Amino acid sequence: MPFRLFSFSLLIGLGAMLGHLYLYRRLVRQLLHGRLPRLLALAVLTLLTLVLMARRTFLDAVPEHLAEFVVVAMFSWMGVALCLVFALLVLDLGRGLVAVAQRLQARKATAPTTASGTVDSEKATSPAPVMDEQRRRFLARTMAGGAFIAGGGMAAYGSWRAFSPPLVTELAVKIPKLPRALDGLTIVQLTDIHVGPFIRRRYMDALVQQANALRPDLFAITGDLVDGDVPTLGGAVSALSGLKSRYGSFFVTGNHDYYSGDEEWTEFIQSLGIQVLRNRHVRIGDAGASLDLVGVDDWSGGRRRNQRGYDLDRALDGRDSDRAAVLLAHQPTNFTVAAERGMDLQISGHTHGGQLVPMTFFIGLAWEHAAGLYPHGDSHIYVSRGCGFWGPPMRVGSPPEIVKLVLTA
Repeated sequence: MPFRLFSFSLLIGLGAMLGHLYLYRRLVRQLLHGRLPRLLALAVLTLLTLVLMARRTFLDAVPEHLAEFVVVAMFSWMGVALCLVFALLVLDLGRGLVAVAQRLQARKATAPTTASGTVDSEKATSPAPVMDEQRRRFLARTMAGGAFIAGGGMAAYGSWRAFSPPLVTELAVKIPKLPRALDGLTIVQLTDIHVGPFIRRRYMDALVQQANALRPDLFAITGDLVDGDVPTLGGAVSALSGLKSRYGSFFVTGNHDYYSGDEEWTEFIQSLGIQVLRNRHVRIGDAGASLDLVGVDDWSGGRRRNQRGYDLDRALDGRDSDRAAVLLAHQPTNFTVAAERGMDLQISGHTHGGQLVPMTFFIGLAWEHAAGLYPHGDSHIYVSRGCGFWGPPMRVGSPPEIVKLVLTA
């Protein structure tokens, strides 16, 4: 198993353990009365922790006809638990700041002063506030109940946002080498749809209809299209055959497409009339005016089982470096190198913009180019937040998007 994948799995496992422990101490112990209900809740949280820590092993052991139900339940709970933990942390932080402010105010109010008006530190006292046990329990339960309501509301909003139509982000990108005849050429990017247990044909039909309404010159599908095999998800993915544009649709692989079978999906996607760019480039336009559309395989996907993967050299083989070029690459990696190799624009996804708080606050620490448009000399990279979601069926702080890029000369 690659180190990065192992580290990610370890992070999820550690987060599940600490998060469930925190939920038990702050919610279960405050809201449930009696030893038996608390023990049952502890047992359930322990089981959920173990399932999340060893989810791949657990899913392999589950009967095939139950696997999808288990995945939906597991990821739904992951999202709800994360929202509850976040709400509790915010409330606890606020309570802590209020307590500190009250202590400082009480200490200042009770501190004796000398004749000169300064505080006499030898006589200063800080009497501890007195609160009866019944009032303490009432406040603790009120806080826990408030966190439960806030976390549940956050999860409900996140679920609504995840399944709602993606927002449309439209922006112009200057490409100095672009022929004047292609000025205003439009590319609509669809990425990180993650067709799987949650996203199926109904969502795909609506996505295709929304994308076609933008009337682009070409579609760029930049990976992580699926989480499952062709027999299970082919019917939903076939909705992409309805994409209509002047120059057609183009696809590059993402890491999840490798997990689901890159060769099988490549063959199926090509059967839909979508060109798959696996470390190669094609010419967009005509003899009078054109640009190169370059596609590379996923940066990390090909490192499993010695599969073919990212190969920029092969993708650029035989290309005239004086021509304008747009690179489709799932992960926003190697952009600086690609720009120095003549790529005027790189279109990527993968990060989801963090997808769900609090990850949205930290995604910039993991990725130099986390979401949005970034320059490097005369080149640019656009990193989309993605059309779908992975894991928890929720989006909070990072709404899904369809990207329409207008190339200007």
